[in-house]
Amino acid sequence: MRILLVFSMFWLSVSAFAQQHIALDHRPIMPNTNRDSLPYNLYHDLPAFNIRNLDSFSIFNTFSIPKGRPSLLILFDPDCKHCQMFTDELMKGMDSLTNIDMYWCTSSSNFAALRNFVKEHEFSKYKNIKVVGRDYEFFFSDYYGANFIPDMALYDENKKFVKLYQTHVTVTELYDVTHKK
Repeated sequence: MRILLVFSMFWLSVSAFAQQHIALDHRPIMPNTNRDSLPYNLYHDLPAFNIRNLDSFSIFNTFSIPKGRPSLLILFDPDCKHCQMFTDELMKGMDSLTNIDMYWCTSSSNFAALRNFVKEHEFSKYKNIKVVGRDYEFFFSDYYGANFIPDMALYDENKKFVKLYQTHVTVTELYDVTHKK
C-alpha cells in the first residue's frame, strides 16, 4: 500500500510538472486592445532580455548588442510555414542587408527543430546573423505584444526603436529604412 501511495504521489507531481511545462510553452495569445501602452511604445531603447543559445545551455543577453549598426530582433517559430516562407525570402536578399545585425529568437523549446531550421536556411553563411536561440522567458511576446509570427523589431545604430513589423517585412523595406539618411 505504501508503495502504491508513493508511486501515486510521484506520478501526480510528474503529471503536474508536465502540464505546467506545456502551459508555459503554448501560452494562449491574449490580444492587447491598447497597443499604445505596450513597453516598446513607452521605452525607445533596445530592451535587455535573455536568449538561450543554440547549444541550449549558454545565454545571450541583448544588453550586449553593440551600438554602431542597426539591429533586427526576429521572433519566429521553426515549425511555422509562414516563418519558413519569410526566411526564404529574407535569405534571397541577405546580400543587401549586410549592414543589419540580426537576432533570431523563438518561444519553442524544440531545439532540434531550431537547429534544423538554422541548417536548412544556411544561417552560418551570414556574418550578420549574430544569435539564434530561445526566448525562454517569453519577453519578446510580452514586450512587443506579439500575437503572430514572425514579428520583427528594428532598432537603429544607437539602439533606438525604429519600427515593429508584424508578420512580414520585405528586404526592400528593411534596406530603405536602414539606408536613408
